[in-house]
Amino acid sequence: MLHIRQSAARPASDAVLRSMFAARKSVFVDLLKWDVPVLADSYEIDQYDDAHATYLILADPDGTHLGSARLLPTTRPHILGDFYPDLCEHAPPQAPDIHEITRFCLDRHLRAAERRQVRDTLVTALVDHALAHGITAYSAIAEMGWLQQILAFGWRCAPLGLPRRIDGAMLGALRIDIAPDTKALLAERGIVASALRIHQRVAA
Repeated sequence: MLHIRQSAARPASDAVLRSMFAARKSVFVDLLKWDVPVLADSYEIDQYDDAHATYLILADPDGTHLGSARLLPTTRPHILGDFYPDLCEHAPPQAPDIHEITRFCLDRHLRAAERRQVRDTLVTALVDHALAHGITAYSAIAEMGWLQQILAFGWRCAPLGLPRRIDGAMLGALRIDIAPDTKALLAERGIVASALRIHQRVAA
């Protein structure tokens, strides 16, 4: 099930948001060892998790996190503009109809086939959301392995500059243009939404 949240202003009262923040901590802090804030030793929440953030969250019927992404308006503070503008050959994209995709997170406890299902469903949900809300492009930052996957999805996507090694990781920035035919382009590469029948989940 897809949940869309416009703000994390009250995460304590929202089980879906809590599950997402816990999954982000598990992936980005516990697994990838990012040096980012952690709340109550359980939730990865930073300064961009504010009233201006939008969250697309895929969850089981009981609210258990499967995958999620955070969208930030580029007309306000955002990660590419604030911390990594040097990844762009020119100025980072900034406009009311351009949003930044951040914290793209697939739950650690998914099996390989399930991860692919969740990834593809979340990617198509990002396109649907853009088309429904007048977003014409996304910007994003990714490590090289993930960046190469994104570029190969079949949509109109291009690097914003040359990748750079930053804090031991090779990072690149990119722009994804969204149009009415974007989902068809993704489907040509086999990236389509699925029913997300996830079984035999392992407890955290």
